[in-house]
Amino acid sequence: MKSRALPLHARLPACLPARLSTRLSLVAALALTALAPTAQAQSFSNVLQGASLAWTHVHAANNGGTAGFLSEIVAHDRVNGQLWVSGVTGIDVLDATTGSRIDHINTSAFGSVNSVAIHNGVAALALEASARTSPGTVQFYDTRTRQLTGSVTVGALPDMLTFTPDGSRVLVANEGTPSSYGARLADSGGHRNYGLSAQDPAGSVSIIDVRTRTVTATATLGGVPTTGSHLRTNTGMDAEPEYIAVNRAGTQAYVSLQEANGMGVLDLQTGTFSKVVGLGAKDFGAAGNSIDPLNNGTVKFSNVNAKGLYMPDGMAAMERNGQTYVLMANEGDFREDDADRSAGSSFGGTGELANLRVSNTDSSSGNLLAAGARSFSIRDADGNLVYDSGDTLDKAAFEAGLYDDNRSRDKGVEPEGIEVLTLNGRTIAFVGLERTTQSAVAAFDVTDPTQVSFLRLLVASGQQAPEGLEAFEQGGRYYLAWSAEGGSLNTGNRTTVFDLGAVAAVPEPGTYSLLLTALGLGAVIRRWRTKTAV
Repeated sequence: MKSRALPLHARLPACLPARLSTRLSLVAALALTALAPTAQAQSFSNVLQGASLAWTHVHAANNGGTAGFLSEIVAHDRVNGQLWVSGVTGIDVLDATTGSRIDHINTSAFGSVNSVAIHNGVAALALEASARTSPGTVQFYDTRTRQLTGSVTVGALPDMLTFTPDGSRVLVANEGTPSSYGARLADSGGHRNYGLSAQDPAGSVSIIDVRTRTVTATATLGGVPTTGSHLRTNTGMDAEPEYIAVNRAGTQAYVSLQEANGMGVLDLQTGTFSKVVGLGAKDFGAAGNSIDPLNNGTVKFSNVNAKGLYMPDGMAAMERNGQTYVLMANEGDFREDDADRSAGSSFGGTGELANLRVSNTDSSSGNLLAAGARSFSIRDADGNLVYDSGDTLDKAAFEAGLYDDNRSRDKGVEPEGIEVLTLNGRTIAFVGLERTTQSAVAAFDVTDPTQVSFLRLLVASGQQAPEGLEAFEQGGRYYLAWSAEGGSLNTGNRTTVFDLGAVAAVPEPGTYSLLLTALGLGAVIRRWRTKTAV
């Protein structure tokens, strides 16, 4: 049996007077209560759930100073207190707390930059080739000097990249979008079907060793075992990795295969995919899953006889009680040429479902499947659904006066990116909404993935379409940055930063002697001992 610490009053000197012993015990007990992490976490939870959640807008840096630049992905450089923002033609380097532009790195000579990630003073950039079906590159920069330090060839159309938690490897999602799609085949079961394209580079994930700047493995998806349901394999293209999240141990990565409605599980020890999980479909007829299917100028949420394929874009990983959970922003996406979508009327949809945009490779008469779940969800490491936000995002945008009715028949607010931050004992998920009338990010308390609560919307006026999100700590405060590529000519194309509050100082309760010393009680005991010594 594990030994238990004696209560403080039992450990005080036996010769102390009962009154002094009792007082010391009471003061120390009160101090321990104040220091207890559970008390602090509960207090913070109450603040989060209150109406006066004081997260304040700090600045919105204008990234419109360079021709062709779009504010897309943002990464925080802890070493220099800066934000690196990627935007097709290059990188804007900003002061994280003021938003002032420090530098612009022009990468247009090397291709279009799609993503940036930073770890310990090393920035990695994903660049697609001028012919996007050709191999792309990952460039490495020293964030102190902002000089190029190396370049590595990867797969076609590197769309997103991330460091493993220890910074030893960079994982690159090579989307490999085809230049043309496969030919249409004979319909079956009411579904439209397409064969594979000859001009379709294999979707893959490159694993780069940061120290040697070499690709140690390229994981592809052909022949990988599949589980789950509603995995799309008949769309005229192969699986195209969109986004990557990594577990805390750096042993597994979870890869969104958006157009395929799947998640690939990548074993980082072998450098191969162990399985692909079909993510299923969400029933818009179920309670709490209502949608507004009509963009007719009147917003009306109702349960309808249709389903949504989850099709996540951004993903993030979190740990709780030794378990890994994967958070997904269920945006939904069709082929670039939109040949795999039709109006609901093509499959018997009438009334409010007649114009709903649905997948014509998945829908059949009386069985409408739309792209996207209009939500964010949490799954376990095997892809099993743990939580889904239902209709919360669309309704929150509507209540805030930000709902764009023009998107009603096509994916609603389109959850695009997702970021997770542990903020003073609570885990918060931030979900970017690409299709609201003002740039908006929804915040949820996901500390317990099975008991999730919506907190509030963070809104930056004059902007639209938040693409990338980055939560960070700097100077003893928490921040959330997001890059928005849309909006008015004067206020769009910006990087927004919100201040989320101070990092709470929660001292570790050490030994009782340390506690007594901190309270000044050790001196009291020493003086009493001196007086009573014989």
